[in-house]
Amino acid sequence: MERRYIFFPTSEIEMTPADVGLEYEDVSFPTANGNLLHGWFVPGSGNGTWLWFHGNGGNVSHRVTEMALLHQRLGVNLLIFDYQGYGRSQGTPSEAETYQDARAALAYLRQYHGSKPGPVVYYSHSLGTAIAVELAMEHPPSGLVLVSPFTSVSDMASRAFPWLPVSRFLRNHYNTLDRIPNVSSPLLVLHGAEDELVPLSHGERIFQAAEEPKSFQALPQTGHNDTFQAGGEAYWNAIEVFLEGL
Repeated sequence: MERRYIFFPTSEIEMTPADVGLEYEDVSFPTANGNLLHGWFVPGSGNGTWLWFHGNGGNVSHRVTEMALLHQRLGVNLLIFDYQGYGRSQGTPSEAETYQDARAALAYLRQYHGSKPGPVVYYSHSLGTAIAVELAMEHPPSGLVLVSPFTSVSDMASRAFPWLPVSRFLRNHYNTLDRIPNVSSPLLVLHGAEDELVPLSHGERIFQAAEEPKSFQALPQTGHNDTFQAGGEAYWNAIEVFLEGL
């Protein structure tokens, strides 16, 4: 039952990078329990590699437009993949499984694309921010980008159901607020000032709890899922300045 409130996967691949003019490689790799994960690798112009952790809804195909903008603006290599139960990836999602999925994606990236020049950045949105932070504690990237992060599932559940003691019954916690002080990588937090799902205060609290070096950018008139579009130049400038400092 709890999974229905956290994970919203879809299986149909509605677009591919080719639909927006991008060359790409269809990839698959095993996770720890033997299930195969599906993803795409999009080569860039040598400005580093981004390992992409998407949010809790849809699948990789719903990030194609954002992928095209990132590739056009930054020229980075991109590896995006679906967690277990999403898109063409086998299995069923859970907190523990998504952490294993992240490790499998990083292992694939290192094995097949580890010789690419430039920094390796974990780029993450919403649910993906919690997964990226957990991975960054053990495997620090050159930089960590959190877009629309939430502090914990408990905090989100308490906001949605303030009259219920839901936290004591949770099996999935994704407690980024507790974990972020243990991350040593340079950090960029981007959060829509008008986020209708995860309040701006979540991003602010995570930023405050993090160690230096770190930077924060609130995006005016921007919600939860439109940061890369509604955020405009504030979004892109923050990322470009962050990358220049790595």
